[in-house]
Amino acid sequence: MKNVIVTGWPRADAADVAALTGLGVATVHEAIGRTGYLGPAIRPVYRGSRIGGTAVTAICWPGDNLMIHAAVEQCQPGDILVVTTMSPSSDGAFGELLATSLQHRGVCGLVTTGGVRDIAELEAMDFPVFCTAVSAQGTVKATAGAVNVPVGIGGQRICPGDAVLADDDGVMVVPRGDVGKALSAARARAEKEAATREALRRGELGLDRYGLRATLAGLGVEYVDYRSYRDAM
Repeated sequence: MKNVIVTGWPRADAADVAALTGLGVATVHEAIGRTGYLGPAIRPVYRGSRIGGTAVTAICWPGDNLMIHAAVEQCQPGDILVVTTMSPSSDGAFGELLATSLQHRGVCGLVTTGGVRDIAELEAMDFPVFCTAVSAQGTVKATAGAVNVPVGIGGQRICPGDAVLADDDGVMVVPRGDVGKALSAARARAEKEAATREALRRGELGLDRYGLRATLAGLGVEYVDYRSYRDAM
């Protein structure tokens, strides 16, 4: 890895990212072919957060948060800081003080494969954080990494400027060039879900709504009367 801080990455359209955010991670994920999800390990440190923004990325060495400090300078309003490490690390590399700095710059939140601390303070500040660990273990500021380079998390490639969405269902990425298409697909799915929700409220069964009776029959599933089932046991 080259130790660089890259400046001037183009960002996804802010209005489109905001619209995607309102639709939610699960809906967008399904709408774009079940892609972009970073996996179940990255969770919100407190419930009720829903954020969307453009990625600023940082790669750190384990137990070292130097490049997080360097990344703060590159952040703009509407960004989400995305942090990963060269190898797995659960150390608390991020806390209240860094959040204060990011919040001043209009950053929406943090997504990290590592650990964070000062959880009560982060919640009181209303600064959303999505991470894999909570740890009081501190870090040093001694080893070079990189800022604003493509990173890989959960099998997904995240480039600076891509759209990152996060809520109680998890975190996902939409490549910058695909945001408009993703928004159209997600809106269509949301409309379809609204129609389905209303049908279910009226009492229609999912078996009928989704045509699943034919699926069950095709798989050889049979309806059997209790007495017949009991006698055959």
